[in-house]
Amino acid sequence: MKELVFLLEEPSAKAMLESMLPRILDSSIRPRLLDFEGKQDLEKQMVKRMKGYLNPHVRFVVMRDQDAAPDCHIIKEALLSRCREAGRHGISLVRIACRELESFYLADLAAVESGLGIKGLAKQQGIAKFRKPDYLHNPSKELIVLTKQCYQKVSGSREIGKYLEIGNERSSSFKNLIAGIKRMEQELLELAA
Repeated sequence: MKELVFLLEEPSAKAMLESMLPRILDSSIRPRLLDFEGKQDLEKQMVKRMKGYLNPHVRFVVMRDQDAAPDCHIIKEALLSRCREAGRHGISLVRIACRELESFYLADLAAVESGLGIKGLAKQQGIAKFRKPDYLHNPSKELIVLTKQCYQKVSGSREIGKYLEIGNERSSSFKNLIAGIKRMEQELLELAA
């Protein structure tokens, strides 16, 4: 069985991917979504979890938020180091959501409008801060204000994920996540069964 295993910082990322991945992945690839209790828990457990996979037809995607860290490259390198420690460097992908997962949603206000059933959000996409939301310092707060408190992290992520435009390029970190998933999918599809 071909598996794409996601190691995720939090349940909201899992909820978003659960609703989005069926539109992306080939049906022959089984996604497995492992969420942790924050960054520290992810970083503490990921080596052990990755080492535990004996399936030769597996690829890993490690994803977490940048939050207030000044340089996402330092975070990425630390996570890649853990992938090397697990002996999974060549079959792992690390992706950092610039600031927070919610920047993906702010980059696609039509998906937020559809997912949360709030009229009029999509027309605000032209506002400067929503054209490049990866640069916002607190995307989750922006989303809560924009949706007048309707956005809830897990349930909102699940509903918005159903509508996220896969080709959306307003968030570079979302674009890079999708490109990475597609690359890992292609590697898995090329493996002999």
